[in-house]
Amino acid sequence: MTNQKKHRGEEEFKSLTNRLNRIEGQVRGVRKMVENDAYCVDILTQVSAIQAALNAFNKELLGNHIRTCVAEGIRAGNDGVVEELICTLQKLMK
Repeated sequence: MTNQKKHRGEEEFKSLTNRLNRIEGQVRGVRKMVENDAYCVDILTQVSAIQAALNAFNKELLGNHIRTCVAEGIRAGNDGVVEELICTLQKLMK
């Protein structure tokens, strides 16, 4: 993990936190399903929905990162941001 920080505008912050709140609620729901002995297929279906929600979160965050941090770094002559992006994409595609 890096010590770098990024200021997010209000709209980006709100969108990302709303997504995370929904995901958090979905995870709590799955926990209740397990506690209430829900059928395995029903739990797996909900877990699949959580994975899709996490993927959507990643897509939004990555797009924002490319449009801001990466683009600004390239404009400033910092080619290291491209290597960082490549490493990040490799981690996401495991």
